[in-house]
Amino acid sequence: MAESPTPETIDVRTVPKPERHPLIMEAYQRLDVGSGLILINDHEPKNLKIEMEAEFAEALGWESKPSEDGDFRVLISKRAATPLPRVLADVGELGGVAENSGSVWQLQPLQRDLDANIIALSPGGEIKEHRGPELDVLIHVLDGGGTLETELTTIPLTPGQIVWLPRRSQRRFLADATLGLRYFSVHQRKQGLTITSRH
Repeated sequence: MAESPTPETIDVRTVPKPERHPLIMEAYQRLDVGSGLILINDHEPKNLKIEMEAEFAEALGWESKPSEDGDFRVLISKRAATPLPRVLADVGELGGVAENSGSVWQLQPLQRDLDANIIALSPGGEIKEHRGPELDVLIHVLDGGGTLETELTTIPLTPGQIVWLPRRSQRRFLADATLGLRYFSVHQRKQGLTITSRH
């Protein structure tokens, strides 16, 4: 059996802190499956581990190594060619309709083609009338109820519905006065697009 190649060593102790994580992420992505790199740092890289696990999940191998002279060493290995499919959230565990309106869950990995959110509107809450972005959006009504006001019509919203919001379409969401409204929203990612709460 052929021996595994010696892992590349990346010493970031003299690299400016804002440049460290991107440098390591890029080095990881260049790895072949089954290979790894040794990271040398001046502190335990807990935040890096959290960030990389969010991006790559079980495809990432992370093994602390013996340290020298007070540094921290980690073997970071690539166990699979791509991030693995995984469960990101359980809607039932995210709670019901929130007291305040807004996004209660967001898709987190940075390297993605989609944006997704769970939006909760408190009873009687609304997202005021506006024109949508240059993106088609699908929503799935999770619970509660309310109405979607369009340019010409009003659509009653009930749990289980899947609703298409064509790009640039006019819309206003109004939550049920007693039940509130909660829905899952997904669309192609647009850099810089954020969903903010409106009351």
